[in-house]
Amino acid sequence: MMIFLPFRAQQKFSFSDENIFYSPEVFFGWTNKANEDFPKTRIKKQIGFTVSKTHQENPQEWAQRLTGLRTGISFVFSDFGNKSDLGFGLTFMPVLEFPILKSEHVFFQTGLGISYHTSKFHPQKNPNNEAISTSLTWAYKAYFYYSFPNSNSVNWRVGGGYAHHSNGHTRLRNQGLNSFLIGISADIKPGQPEKINLEPDFPFSEYSYFSLRSGLGRNVLATSFNDRKNVYAFSAEYGKVFNNNWKIGAGFYYHFYEHYYQYIKNNYSLVQPYQEFHHFHKNPKRFASNLGFHLHGELLLNHIGIVTGLGYDIYKPAYKLDWRLNAGWKDTPVEIPDTWVLGEYSTYFKLKYRISARLGLKYYVFKTHVYQPHNLFVGVFINSNLGQADFTEAGVGYVYNFKS
Repeated sequence: MMIFLPFRAQQKFSFSDENIFYSPEVFFGWTNKANEDFPKTRIKKQIGFTVSKTHQENPQEWAQRLTGLRTGISFVFSDFGNKSDLGFGLTFMPVLEFPILKSEHVFFQTGLGISYHTSKFHPQKNPNNEAISTSLTWAYKAYFYYSFPNSNSVNWRVGGGYAHHSNGHTRLRNQGLNSFLIGISADIKPGQPEKINLEPDFPFSEYSYFSLRSGLGRNVLATSFNDRKNVYAFSAEYGKVFNNNWKIGAGFYYHFYEHYYQYIKNNYSLVQPYQEFHHFHKNPKRFASNLGFHLHGELLLNHIGIVTGLGYDIYKPAYKLDWRLNAGWKDTPVEIPDTWVLGEYSTYFKLKYRISARLGLKYYVFKTHVYQPHNLFVGVFINSNLGQADFTEAGVGYVYNFKS
């Protein structure tokens, strides 16, 4: 997985910089049950340390329009409340923080990074921990803080929020660890933040863009097909960039799932004669494909892009096969007995069958805080079906910007 340092892409970093904050914190909470017979847990304990930087002295448009923005890196040690079965987690995460509710005291912080786990699922040694089955996982956080200005050098803060860890469907089982926490932190400032009245003249601006992206993803199909295979991704989109800061667009995507294709070609149970998906043999490549439309939203921080997307699958026939395997009795075998109960097409299935989502980070080769006709990017993304991970992806892309 590729992780980018939000502040490094914008300016030179100095530990003596007056706009740097050092923020130790202690949080407590609980870890939700991920499955039946999930190991019993005590209070979750979490110690973190964040180094962040304000951008009020940065003359670039994105920094001046996003008043109060801070970017940084967070390091977190987590005790999930059960040392033997759930172990500990070590998290490295770029974070973004900004004030909300037009307040100088209320802040929202979010981040996306990676975690290392000391304990994971094992069918014999640790069968009840179905939350985590790989040592490395994605990590996500969404916290709110209330700040009490106490002195020129330290601001005490109370906060609370949500933390999530999962492997992006690269190995099952993967129910994910979800925690809710509250705690206290301190913003330590080595000096008074430099306040510069830049008063820049940034008129409203907009221009159009067209983008192409190609990606290589990895996922698994089911517990009986738990080896990672490729997902080949391609997308194209058109949209607008506003104030060199916000990118909004729409387009289409195409995915080809190697797992679906191999299941059909190898003539496994659900595609055999007289079975529901026997017709997939007519064209395995087509039935292993996925086509859909998506809406794209992106926050541009010069070289960094923070991506969110919402999609609608117009064609994904093999997801029905996927659902049959995974939504019925647990651990469906490769050769399925006639008496086996498969997943039923519920309302929840209908939503997952159609709605996709996307979250990720991009790094642009050329700066985006000014108009550039051409740009290139690399990125990492997690793709999901209605919030449940579908595949983890790394990709590259090209952007053509033009003024109408």
